[in-house]
Amino acid sequence: MDFCHKCDFHNSDPESIYKFIGKLRSKKQNITQQEQATNAIRLFYTLSKSNNLQNTYNANYTLNKIPIMTEMEAPYLVQEKHNVINDGHSLSSKMPNHAERSNTGQSWQGAYQGLENEIKVRHYSPKTLKSYKSWVRKLQTYTQSKAPGTLDSNDVKKFLTYLAVEQDVSASSQNLAFNALLFFYRHVLGREFGKADGIIRAKKRSHIPVVLSRDEVNRVIEALKYPYNLVVKLLYGCGLRLSECLNLRINNFNFDAGILTIHVGKGKRDRTLPIPEVLVSELKAHMEKVTHLHKIDLADNYNGAFMLNRLEKKYKHAGKEFIWQWFFPAKTLTFVAETKENRRYYLHESHVQKAIKRAVKKTKLIKRATAHTFRHSYASHLLEANFDIRTIQKLLGHSDIRTTMIYTHTVKSTTKKEAKSPLDLWHVGDIK
Repeated sequence: MDFCHKCDFHNSDPESIYKFIGKLRSKKQNITQQEQATNAIRLFYTLSKSNNLQNTYNANYTLNKIPIMTEMEAPYLVQEKHNVINDGHSLSSKMPNHAERSNTGQSWQGAYQGLENEIKVRHYSPKTLKSYKSWVRKLQTYTQSKAPGTLDSNDVKKFLTYLAVEQDVSASSQNLAFNALLFFYRHVLGREFGKADGIIRAKKRSHIPVVLSRDEVNRVIEALKYPYNLVVKLLYGCGLRLSECLNLRINNFNFDAGILTIHVGKGKRDRTLPIPEVLVSELKAHMEKVTHLHKIDLADNYNGAFMLNRLEKKYKHAGKEFIWQWFFPAKTLTFVAETKENRRYYLHESHVQKAIKRAVKKTKLIKRATAHTFRHSYASHLLEANFDIRTIQKLLGHSDIRTTMIYTHTVKSTTKKEAKSPLDLWHVGDIK
């Protein structure tokens, strides 16, 4: 639909399908992706009630040489043809027979709406909603759209076993799926798992984070262009998460007191951090550029920055005030079709991630460095400088000291009881 809109095709035009698949080929999409797109379009036209759309599909029947299935069989079209789940991996279960279909192929629209409502009532992160929806959708596909009201603990047990045995997902993914489905059962379906015999929580392995040396941090920053170099300087200089850094607004900075306040931290926890003194002049210069951009926006009938929650309702003109502007504004304005407004968002995370990836590649580091690596480096370097672990916990915004303790494995011990190799305890010449 997006392709038809952008290229001025009507979705009833048979030529639009050929052009769309041709575009996928030109973008070097592999055969599997092309087939997946073809099946999606075929399924859409099959389920459509519109005669025009149905005729369009009939006209393009040669697209994949597969006859149109009946509306009753359509929900199982992908499973029967390719035996795939949403993420493209194989399913062990077969398509149900006609006797079993009475309880499958049901609508889950109400369940998804209920999940969204429960997440928003608890003010959970939008990323949590996206993640939980993804796992519920995979459960729906695995159970072949079994009626939500008839799901039981056995369905979850089989699904989690499938993820562990056939999909070989990581322990963290298994636990995330378990938590998502537990929330779905408890708060959306209104019941517990019941007896969860056999549902074993996967044990996460202890992962030691990647840490860059001071020289490596400097080399990456030097390889970055503005404003990405300033983003990374804040990531390393203040130990910020990428989302925390990009969500910064002008009013988060207090240069007189030398304090940076984080209001959108993980778990909705606020904290304050010292602004690195070596960055003050650079941060102020960047703020001048944001000031200039804001004046241009206001002159162009700008409708303001995007505001969180209901601040827009409480303070109607706050989005246009300078103190509420993003510290790292997006390069272009975003047009909101519903309200016909031009608003500005913050710099997209993917732009920063790609810039860091290019810089790491350019500096030829032999470590896998991402945006979060600079936060790890911040904590490790403070620990190397003999800062108290409790202080580092507070600066990082960790709720549990055990999370911060992982950084004790990233630095060399300075105590006399430092672990040594037996080869270092004796002279090499003494070993026979």
